[in-house]
Amino acid sequence: MGEALPALMVPASSWLRRSPHRRWLDMQGQRLLDFSRPSRVACGFAALDDRGNLPPGASADATLGARMTHVYAVATERGLPGCGPLAAHGVNTLLGPLADHENGGWFLTPPTEGQPPDAGRKQAYLHAFVVLAASSATVAGIAGGRRLLDKALAVWERHFWSEEEGVFRESFAADWSDEEDYRGANANMHSLEACMAVADVTGDPIWRNRGLRVAERFIHTLARDAGYSLPEHYDRNWRRLDDYNRDHPADPLRPYGMTPGHFTEWAHLLLKLEAALLRADGRAPAWLLEDATEMFHNGMTAGWARDGAPGLIYTIDWNHEPVVHNRPHWCQAEAMTAAAALLKRTGHRRYEQWYRTLWDYIDTFMIDRRHGGWIQELDRDNRPSAVVYEGKADLYHAWQATMTPLLPLAPSFATAVALLENHGMARDTPEIPNYFGTSQKQ
Repeated sequence: MGEALPALMVPASSWLRRSPHRRWLDMQGQRLLDFSRPSRVACGFAALDDRGNLPPGASADATLGARMTHVYAVATERGLPGCGPLAAHGVNTLLGPLADHENGGWFLTPPTEGQPPDAGRKQAYLHAFVVLAASSATVAGIAGGRRLLDKALAVWERHFWSEEEGVFRESFAADWSDEEDYRGANANMHSLEACMAVADVTGDPIWRNRGLRVAERFIHTLARDAGYSLPEHYDRNWRRLDDYNRDHPADPLRPYGMTPGHFTEWAHLLLKLEAALLRADGRAPAWLLEDATEMFHNGMTAGWARDGAPGLIYTIDWNHEPVVHNRPHWCQAEAMTAAAALLKRTGHRRYEQWYRTLWDYIDTFMIDRRHGGWIQELDRDNRPSAVVYEGKADLYHAWQATMTPLLPLAPSFATAVALLENHGMARDTPEIPNYFGTSQKQ
């Protein structure tokens, strides 16, 4: 087991210690919140186009709605006007038209009026975000938040958690029959995030321990055995599916090959898990830091500027050769978040350099100062593209990127914001929160 975390050793010259940088992050975050407000529709939230408008015929998307609910619930806790009604709308639609009131769980899209529900499959990816949204709404005191959390946890535990495997199952038919012959890293990665949030909100350590089991299988076993690269697709017997989606390499959730952005996203989550375990129990496996460091460095080596231009590319093949050269915004946001986490955890200046490099890239190429929001995807020449993602649907990754650098690694996102705001810690003070929710003067 690892020792307790040392005192925070962010370099004195770090951007994280500079008030103008902190104010800049806050300003960018509020611009993003304002940009995404028009995404509200009758049954939830829908994707916006490149100019921030709802396209004709826009319909609610439950995954997007859960993410919006999470974000606006946390923003409500920060005291930002207008965010509470949006979070409440999200909770109400997840309890109402997006819920399967017959079989339990959630539809990806609301049933067509007057027609039988077209639920598609019940997906672990969606349900992880419903759990996250419900936990954040509970922290923020949004009406119905705790009821939504209780419902979501009952479904999550009964249908998705596999105690034998220590991971979350992938998908089922609407009536919970026909389990998919697939185990995937992406849904389990976001389930780890939700596990840590639920553990903090409910006080039940079983969810934190389940998150550790997820990380141990996917990173400390599968990724480590692959040289700290992460093959993401397996069948239910844990055989690798190396040809999965070879004919659809730009799939937005299950692309062919490997995703360097996910390497870095796992790195951040491993550090949050380490801090959460230390905060709760005073000890954590030493491999969490080691694996986080290796995943970050492998992700940046495999994905950054592979074709001569800056930016983290979408996918690579089994020989680490680029497959999809496009640069999704979330890859840059997660890499930057991981660099900040490693900087706070280790104090090494190389992570400060990556933190600055990634924010410079985002500011130069992705922040859209003409139409608002972030451009969701760039091509290999850093021009706007829509090969993987159309429009500007996502608020979750970009907005969290403006918040997480200045939050402690533990507790989890919504709980950390609530603790800091309730203690009156202003975002522009020259203080850096440590891993355990207090702060340290320069």
